[in-house]
Amino acid sequence: MKPIVINKHIQLAQSSDSPIVALETAVLTHGLPYPENIKLSLDVEDVVRDHQAVPATIGLIEGKAIVGLSKEQVEYLGNPSTNTRKISKRDYSIAMSQKLNGGTTVCGTMIAAEQAGIKVFATGGIGGVHRNTTFDVSADLPQLAQTPMIVVCAGAKSILDLPNTLEYLETHGVPVIGYGTDEFPAFFSRTSGLGVDFGVQNASEVAEIAKAHWQIGSHSAILVVVPPPAKTALEGNEIEEIIQQALKEAKEKKISGSATTPFLLSRVKELTEGRSLVANLDLLINNAGVAADIAIALSNSMQKVF
Repeated sequence: MKPIVINKHIQLAQSSDSPIVALETAVLTHGLPYPENIKLSLDVEDVVRDHQAVPATIGLIEGKAIVGLSKEQVEYLGNPSTNTRKISKRDYSIAMSQKLNGGTTVCGTMIAAEQAGIKVFATGGIGGVHRNTTFDVSADLPQLAQTPMIVVCAGAKSILDLPNTLEYLETHGVPVIGYGTDEFPAFFSRTSGLGVDFGVQNASEVAEIAKAHWQIGSHSAILVVVPPPAKTALEGNEIEEIIQQALKEAKEKKISGSATTPFLLSRVKELTEGRSLVANLDLLINNAGVAADIAIALSNSMQKVF
């Protein structure tokens, strides 16, 4: 069994040098309720197409990592009757050997996308260093440090320790590029009080930075951070107060480890009366469009350096 299966429409896109954007599926399998999860995944694909690029949604079906899920495969993974596992780096061997279904995280998506030769990936927010701990670091960060890919996101999830997350990225040589901003966005919020390494105004600038980064022998990702749309973004002070309350509740309930992030995001949604979910959906759509523009710019530039 081949570890990575590239669906035919992605193979055709690659053969014609069409711009391709990788998309994750953890939000489909574990992030949103049914049927909103399926609708969002298909809407994100449509946005990529509207920007004249090709979407390559990645997920596991019966132990096969599939690059470029069909509509039927997206619906299958997003159906609550389908048993799925969240797939990060440590989960691939288990899921493949046991023929499991799964939704890929940022890390999991990057692994499959790299093997498929895809250079641009759009997601919501990356994982990072958790608050009040030295050792709880998302697998997304080391994957960013070792994968030559442009990752488009709305920063790191605001429930995380953002300063330490940025310190990790700096230490491991991952440039953080602000797209239309000089400030690191905090997922639900457009502001964090933290800076980026460089701000750009268009996709071509991102493509040129990425090319130069990889030409000098660097093998890390380029992290492109895009502020969430202003119409649905939450204020930084408001979301921070809510996060502090959710963290306090998690401590009281003795919630830790892998259960922490789902609990915190769920409580943030409840405490914002659903506004955080609306912001999440909007930023995912927005990031997909930016990633498509970057994929086109990269496709039109000197790809042979890769």
